[in-house]
Amino acid sequence: MLLAERLADYTISLTYDDLPDRVIHASRQRVVDTIGCALGAIDSEPVRSIRAYLATLPAGASTVLFDRMRVTPDAAAFLNATMVRFLDYNDGYFNLEPGHPSDNIPACLAVAQAEGVNGKDLIVAMVIAYEIQMRLQDAASLFRRGWDHVNFVTVATTMAVGKLLDLSKMQLVHALGMALNGHIALRQVRSGELSGWKGASAANASRNAVFCAYLARHGMTGPSNIFEGEMGFFKQVTGPFELDVEGFGNRENGDFQIMRALTKPYPTNGEMQTAVMAAIGLREELTSLEDIAAIEIGTTDVGYNFLAKDRAKWRPTTRETADHSLPYTVAKALIDGTITRASYDGADLADPRVLEVIDKITVREDPELAAQMPSLANRVTIKTHSGRILSKELGTKDNALPRVADAQIERKFRDFAGSRFADQQLRKVLDIAWTLERQQTLEPFFAAIALRPA
Repeated sequence: MLLAERLADYTISLTYDDLPDRVIHASRQRVVDTIGCALGAIDSEPVRSIRAYLATLPAGASTVLFDRMRVTPDAAAFLNATMVRFLDYNDGYFNLEPGHPSDNIPACLAVAQAEGVNGKDLIVAMVIAYEIQMRLQDAASLFRRGWDHVNFVTVATTMAVGKLLDLSKMQLVHALGMALNGHIALRQVRSGELSGWKGASAANASRNAVFCAYLARHGMTGPSNIFEGEMGFFKQVTGPFELDVEGFGNRENGDFQIMRALTKPYPTNGEMQTAVMAAIGLREELTSLEDIAAIEIGTTDVGYNFLAKDRAKWRPTTRETADHSLPYTVAKALIDGTITRASYDGADLADPRVLEVIDKITVREDPELAAQMPSLANRVTIKTHSGRILSKELGTKDNALPRVADAQIERKFRDFAGSRFADQQLRKVLDIAWTLERQQTLEPFFAAIALRPA
């Protein structure tokens, strides 16, 4: 059976009753974390640009997050997912391919609202999206061939929103054929100096998936054999790979990928999380920043190629470049003792103190850390003028990032929401999110998070 057909069979077969309680709870966590990340981006330049464009469109059935503007589901998915992704703070997963499975959530929300489905249906769609994207990330690499990881978002979102639309098996197959064939994303979006499209690439993938799923519902057919065909995804994009769809999370094995998604503690690139932690830990051992003679960052081949290889990463001039710059981010963590949303503000990019520390940094691909792949391994070593050598290594397979508890996720949400919501409204939003499976429609959720009065 073709891979698209097997993915469609899995999508159709999964039900809410197949999900263990821990998976349902993980879905709630993902919603709280994702909405919090989106809140932090509502005033960003890319989001303002997209919102201005959407304001020129006719009204639709899906709500823009934190607003009362209604647009078509694909347009809402695009803007909302850009908000989620902008700060590079939403959840992550790393294997042969890195990615952010919560990129799928805004499309699921938009279609679920438009179709009037309940919270249980939304949770099932989210679990499907996480399962498919993360299993694809386990199976094949895109970036090593010059393609962007969001091509896997296209697959995952198509299946997830197809579930919400109650598409048939062949409608799902056609939707996936259209979505993949017409919308392959290049990795150039994350090379050199980065632009506003960096945060919109996954959003565009999900927008295309929603559009194609609705087309399939209305009878449009898509290219056949989209994975295995002569000019298909395997031959043109990834090379051949195996995907054990029958072993995906199900009632019998309970092995759902959503449980493996990592909540980011810092608003920066996922591969840099452990470098930030190491730098902050070493800062506590320094007598002063002036005592630093040299800094060496050992990292994986992914860390080096993504985050330090390009000259732009050593003198970032945009937020998007800075939050993908290993030297800038480590320097900023050493100076401030943390990384926050404000760490990548424009004024800080040219801060002489930051540039002075950057000029003491070298980054190299470390064979020992590269052998840990897939991992988030980084080692920061500081040589001081007084002759001390300080070093900290984190993120190896034996020292992985811990899972984040509910209280930490809620604290992260409150950090974004505290200046936007009154206490009563904040509590209402959280109450709905933590009881997502009890919601009969999503209208109360979108009403609760609106910042503008009715």
